Amino acid sequence: MAKRLLPTLNRVLVEKIVPPSKTNAGILLPEKSNKLKSGTVIAVGPGARDKDGNTIPVCFKEGDTVLLPDYGGTQVKLGEKEYHLYSDEDILGTLHD
Repeated sequence: MAKRLLPTLNRVLVEKIVPPSKTNAGILLPEKSNKLKSGTVIAVGPGARDKDGNTIPVCFKEGDTVLLPDYGGTQVKLGEKEYHLYSDEDILGTLHD
């Protein structure tokens, strides 16, 4: 049975992008050579509420590639896949080509 997680409030579900550990030629890359931590947004919550009860929407959408902090987030395992749940203010920004 496939499960789907829908985040609450201003939370964002992210699948981290794992950088390659070796080049196409087979040369092993050191872990520190790929410092950029990024991920793909899988799902977003509806947003947090302000003091008047109005919804403040999350500024990310499904499919966005985002820059992640070095620490934080909650690890979530659904089936065989591993995801991370972040608050929208913890995500550093979006990455564009």
